[in-house]
Amino acid sequence: MKVRTSCFGLRNLPQGLSFCVRYYFRHNHLQTTCLYSKIKPKKYHILDCSGSTCTHMTVPPGSILPWRFFSCKQEGTKIPSKRKQNTSITSSELSYKNLLKSEQENWKDISARYKAMTKRIKEKLEELHKYTFNSGSPRIRFGENVYFEENGCIFLSKADDDGGNVDILFSTEDLGFSAAFIQRIRISPDQRYMAISLKSENSEEATCVIMKLGHFPVVEKVIPNVFSFEWATNDVLYYTSQKNLKCQNVFMTTFTNQKHTKLVYTEQDARFFVDIYCTKDRRFLTINSNSKTTSEVWLVDCRHPFKLPALVQARTKGIIYHIEHRNDELYILTTYGEPAEYKLMKAPVASSGMENWQLVYALEEKTKLVDLEMFSDHCIMFLKNAGHLYLSVISFVSHSVQSIKLPTWACEFELESHPEHTTGTCYFQLTSPVHPPKNFAYSFKENNLIEQAVQEVPIITNCHTTRLLAKSKDETLVPITVFHNMNSKELHRKPLLVHVYGAYGMDLNMSFKEEKLMLIEEGWILAYCHVRGGGELGLSWHKGGCQHNKLKGLHDLKACITLLHELGFSQPKYTALAAASAGGVLAGALCNTDPELIRAMVLQAPFVDVLNTMMKTHLPLTIEEQEEWGNPLADEKCMKYIKSYCPYQNIKTQCYPSVFITAYENDQRIPLTGILQYVQKLRKAALDHASRTSKKGNRIPNIILDIQANGSHCDSSWEDSLNEVARHLAFLNKELEEVCHVQHMKSCK
Repeated sequence: MKVRTSCFGLRNLPQGLSFCVRYYFRHNHLQTTCLYSKIKPKKYHILDCSGSTCTHMTVPPGSILPWRFFSCKQEGTKIPSKRKQNTSITSSELSYKNLLKSEQENWKDISARYKAMTKRIKEKLEELHKYTFNSGSPRIRFGENVYFEENGCIFLSKADDDGGNVDILFSTEDLGFSAAFIQRIRISPDQRYMAISLKSENSEEATCVIMKLGHFPVVEKVIPNVFSFEWATNDVLYYTSQKNLKCQNVFMTTFTNQKHTKLVYTEQDARFFVDIYCTKDRRFLTINSNSKTTSEVWLVDCRHPFKLPALVQARTKGIIYHIEHRNDELYILTTYGEPAEYKLMKAPVASSGMENWQLVYALEEKTKLVDLEMFSDHCIMFLKNAGHLYLSVISFVSHSVQSIKLPTWACEFELESHPEHTTGTCYFQLTSPVHPPKNFAYSFKENNLIEQAVQEVPIITNCHTTRLLAKSKDETLVPITVFHNMNSKELHRKPLLVHVYGAYGMDLNMSFKEEKLMLIEEGWILAYCHVRGGGELGLSWHKGGCQHNKLKGLHDLKACITLLHELGFSQPKYTALAAASAGGVLAGALCNTDPELIRAMVLQAPFVDVLNTMMKTHLPLTIEEQEEWGNPLADEKCMKYIKSYCPYQNIKTQCYPSVFITAYENDQRIPLTGILQYVQKLRKAALDHASRTSKKGNRIPNIILDIQANGSHCDSSWEDSLNEVARHLAFLNKELEEVCHVQHMKSCK
């Protein structure tokens, strides 16, 4: 059970979209290896269900199907509002178009200066990708069968087959959906059906494709605008629909002789987001309705999937809980009781009210619960404490708890899916920003941890990991994770790239990225600041940095960068700051309060206009995000507080670092208007300062906005992502090129 942080719909990157569900993340796929030599190709049948009867169409591999089969938007169902029928252009729309055109022309004019370096960085990343691509993608183990996704295809292999023989079950390209990626996979209990969610880079709504497996795979049904889905039985699927970034309806659809679809649950509160999870033993489906601070769960009995859902415990303000099941008892992961951190409790299915919850296991102070897996006789908790990863293995037989410390280099977990709760082994991956995923297995019987063999990246990286604590303004100790090459000399002269997020109780993304490994090889220092507002030290760490505590995250970030410089990790003129999405709030705020700490900053789809955005209730996320930022419309003190740190509101005439921002025209989460206005205001302030203090050698910062027509807030294609990363690194190298070592200068120039 993936621990949900009750922050659905947030202004966050794809790393935060797993919550209760196990997404099968798209694999960044360059065509570096080819599995097709070992694949037994299958023909496809498509059921054309556009009319009252269904006809079969046999489609050989390579054929292109009409886009309408997989469109994320229903055609012909939207009726334009009267406002949209008005063809007149308002002054605000005209201003927006002019700003957009101006920034596009500006980027076109200056992009040439980064072209050569961008090309060389791309080539380097592509070379690295050849060796990290096959480091392992998550797998679904079903008895002797193993399902996995790679390169836009879903494959089936045997668990004990070392010969690499695989069957291809599904291909996005062959089925005319090459622009999409596979987001999630669910196999029915009898393995006759497979449900897949497909998502394009220009939309946040996914399309669910249900295939009937067999000798000739058949596309049985296509459902647009789906967020989560689970099989209740062999032929009954529950799913949630998504509209305007909200999920509030749950449907049931059947694949029996009497096919039908019906609505089974509707959430009325706009602050709540609904998703579906299947308990490990497949006894129940849970309908989970979550706000940022409160949750409520309804149970669907998989033995009687047509019965109405049953309530576990009515929502109680401030109490979050999630459900697993074992031996007619509900295991409840909840914040109920003191302290307000996660605890594992249990209660009988027949009397599941809060008054019957009994404590099973409580976390230590400042421990983050990342994930929980329930097995027939054991429960495994995946924990973070002081930057280190642990397993806590609870035995229901011996009633004991064993703690296992994982390798010190590891920063992130990624679990494989285990549909069979009776298995004797738990499989997972460990990774860090500079370590490709490595496969591990924990055996309950042998009581040991096994590292599985993987292909090593043929690069000698003597990377050292250091964990520090910075003292913030209020004396709170803030963790920092630092990576650098052990062979580097004079670290105070090396370029430093600082990362920050600090919102929604989400951890900084510390999964492997090829560009991070490349930077380490080239002598960079990487620092990850785990400031308040994030979730690295548990729920209290998030509460300490949200709403009226948001400035504490800014103080934490300043303390982290200051400590790094004091300890000899680079210095301000060689330091850059990187942030994405809601991380842009703290990064942008630091640029206003302490611009002298950094030389450059790169932002991806940043949230930089908090006040104006939270004043606009017609935007899809404003109401539900009031629990993170506050409600400035109802609370004047809240309005003043947001205004005190909002990046856009606090731009002033001073010397700013150079800034490179990537934004997306199709971003539904961060309004592009706010970013355009921020860039214009920031550039004017920087130029005004330069004109007032014109001296010989006075630096005028580069303020650059790169607006992408493709991609969305959460997803871009591999090629687009590669281009974005290469442009960011080219920008940073140009800004900091005076400290690049000789070898790097030769390769870049």
